[in-house]
Amino acid sequence: MDRFDAVIIGAGAAGLFCAAQAGQRGLKVLLIDHAAKLGEKIRISGGGRCNFTNREASPAQFLSENPHFCRSALARYGAADFIALVRRHGIAFHEKHKGQLFCDDSAEQIISMLLRECEAGGVTRWQPCKVIGVRREADGWVVASDRGEIATDAVVVATGGLPVPKIGASDFGLRLAERFGHRIVEPRPALVPLTFDPAAWAPFVPMAGIALPVAISTETPARRSTVRTEFLEDLLFTHRGLSGPAVLQISSFWRPGQAIRVNLAPGADLADMLARAKLHSRRQLGNELAAWLPQRLADTWLALHGPAADTPMPQLPDAALRRLAAGLQQWELLPTGTEGWRKAEVMAGGVDTRDLSSQSMESRLQPGLYFIGEVVDVTGWLGGYNFQWAWASAFACAEALAARHASAVPADLSKPTIPE
Repeated sequence: MDRFDAVIIGAGAAGLFCAAQAGQRGLKVLLIDHAAKLGEKIRISGGGRCNFTNREASPAQFLSENPHFCRSALARYGAADFIALVRRHGIAFHEKHKGQLFCDDSAEQIISMLLRECEAGGVTRWQPCKVIGVRREADGWVVASDRGEIATDAVVVATGGLPVPKIGASDFGLRLAERFGHRIVEPRPALVPLTFDPAAWAPFVPMAGIALPVAISTETPARRSTVRTEFLEDLLFTHRGLSGPAVLQISSFWRPGQAIRVNLAPGADLADMLARAKLHSRRQLGNELAAWLPQRLADTWLALHGPAADTPMPQLPDAALRRLAAGLQQWELLPTGTEGWRKAEVMAGGVDTRDLSSQSMESRLQPGLYFIGEVVDVTGWLGGYNFQWAWASAFACAEALAARHASAVPADLSKPTIPE
């Protein structure tokens, strides 16, 4: 039977980086993945250029049932650390928007960098290789795979979440965690377009393709109150509902049955502007409104809600203009769902952080078992934050693995083992 100091299951962003860091710290590491091509989520991210981190990454941009859990890992390995690594490998990059960093050339550069880091650490890779089972034994762990069994002191689960099943996403990590006694925060699609009842949305279908900056908000129930979350980003109308960065951001906070509110003219006092236009302009309402909104949106909105688009501004009642402004700047909608795992960029929920150490990512229930990356109940905003969590959690885990290996303290096997 082959033996390694650590077996890492999942060769995505977190798995690759953890393997490299652990290997470079002197551990004998095996990295296993069931897919023939590694790093597919890295490859398709950021339109193929990989939004690999965000300069502004801090705990404030992460969701979790335990919002403080991510603090330790993010403090010990921040965006500046990964940026320094990217620079050492000579990868050119640029800032696109609000601290979001992208490769100038291709996401393949990040994958190649991680592979070179793994090579520097002497990491062994088995790919494609399916993990059949994981079990505890008296002297550690055994990972059963279709290439045989592997004995190891530590198992790291870096299997990601459920989004984009066509590239091999699965619930393996969640099932493994549950089998060994860990609680799971119910997974749900996040950073995902929102959908609406087809009949109710039908009047807005002609607006598909329209994009504009908006302020979007929702209220999420808290223990004793509600928490209002708002983003100022671009919104995109689709045939089935709403998408674009604004909607992807708010989708992580939205829950079924909750409304969202959209301000289609953020930063403007539309009521005041329309009142002034009534005094000074003789144009028709539709043309006047198009000064602040895309013409097609203005025409469709007026056709649905009035007043008539061809009404000259001086003929419009003040009350009608106030209602129009309020509707456009306080548009309340009730989504019926999301586009699901197929279109979601990340998974919210996952392995409950109450069962993990924030310092090491090690299970509090099963010593020697670690969970990192997206499989954990830590979800970042849109814009490179989820990759930064992958790097930070992987780094924390690798440090812990190295410390464990150096101390060579036998695992605490006093807790009951959950059978296969």
